[in-house]
Amino acid sequence: MKVTITNGETIHYKKRNGGEAILLLIHGNFASSDHWDKLMEQLTMKYTIYALDLRGYGQSTYHTPIESFNDFAEDIRLFCDALHIQMCHVMGWSNGGGVAMQFAANYPTRVKSVTLLNSISTKGYPALNSNGERMTTREEISVDPMINRMLQAQTNKERSFFEAAMLQLMFVIKKPEETRFKKYIEAALNQRNIIDVANAANKFDISRNLKNITSPILILWGRYDLMVSETMTLELMDEMKENNVSFIYKQLNTGHAPLVDNIDSVISEVDSFLDITS
Repeated sequence: MKVTITNGETIHYKKRNGGEAILLLIHGNFASSDHWDKLMEQLTMKYTIYALDLRGYGQSTYHTPIESFNDFAEDIRLFCDALHIQMCHVMGWSNGGGVAMQFAANYPTRVKSVTLLNSISTKGYPALNSNGERMTTREEISVDPMINRMLQAQTNKERSFFEAAMLQLMFVIKKPEETRFKKYIEAALNQRNIIDVANAANKFDISRNLKNITSPILILWGRYDLMVSETMTLELMDEMKENNVSFIYKQLNTGHAPLVDNIDSVISEVDSFLDITS
């Protein structure tokens, strides 16, 4: 399914019909709405679920390059307007957690709850140079050897490159079923905003606006995550405490892909949380 929003972008999305309560799913980097497949199949039918492809991912357009996560948050607001979604539960995975926080801070009256699944910190996801120092400009990121290797792999349609990278960093505990894994790799190959998103994640900092988030928050983090470290997760929670933002924290026995590693534990935690916030 797709909808053209008022800024001219066309947003592709998947919908699973259910009850009146709405859950909006926001994927991470090198991903798409396809990565929510198991959750959409297995979460209780009490919820109608929307999983969208962010601008420049999956089958959504990328007419105007993004400059910050605020652009993604605005797209989501326009998406909700177009589909007449006045209020919803929001769940973001990895970079999508940053987008979820931005949306909840910008539009607190439209968010019923926020679930952060292996989310980036309130201070973003650092892009580091060869000296281990955080880069400061998009220009630096654009000439980074690893970024350019990923772009080259996309150009050459090197599925083996992304498969190996995902198995090494994302799916470290459990490999996805073959048919699902092919879709996940395809999402990485189709991403059109790698440099822009790396820059946006690197400069993301929602610390000053955290206090605007008024909805309940659930933080889920996999203890074997090789992409979002425990340090980032502790930073996320410390920032929330400093801003008097209440949250529930649960640690999972998973890596960066809890929906593959242990979908049952995610379903259990999310279902319980949504029950008390609906």
